[in-house]
Amino acid sequence: MSDQSTMPLDHESVDLRPMKKKPRELAVINQYGCTGCEVCIEFCPVDCIYIVPGPEEPQRKKLVEIDLDICIGCKLCSKYCPWETIDMIKYDEAYKKAADPDYTIRTVFDEKIWMKDAPAERVDWRIEPEYPAR
Repeated sequence: MSDQSTMPLDHESVDLRPMKKKPRELAVINQYGCTGCEVCIEFCPVDCIYIVPGPEEPQRKKLVEIDLDICIGCKLCSKYCPWETIDMIKYDEAYKKAADPDYTIRTVFDEKIWMKDAPAERVDWRIEPEYPAR
């Protein structure tokens, strides 16, 4: 017998049923201004923001990315981002903007249809980064 009240522990067990109503806007992060401070992650009520290794120093410099298929357009991440790098984009334009190389440096969503043709550098978040030997 399973306990129905427990929360899922990882992103693979999250219920991804289609939303009843699509949001008017979705949050899109301009990764060129992102410092990886993770403030947006703390405020996201649906846990749709993921940490992405940065392009120059993947172990130290992190970026974040929003899964637009889960985003509900609540605007909390945009409101509380101290660097003002999260834009609320109209739903119909958000997917194109997220795949724009002027916005996305690295992505963990290369398996998503809307990111398949993005020229951004792809990152497999399931692989543990290699750290230099000491």
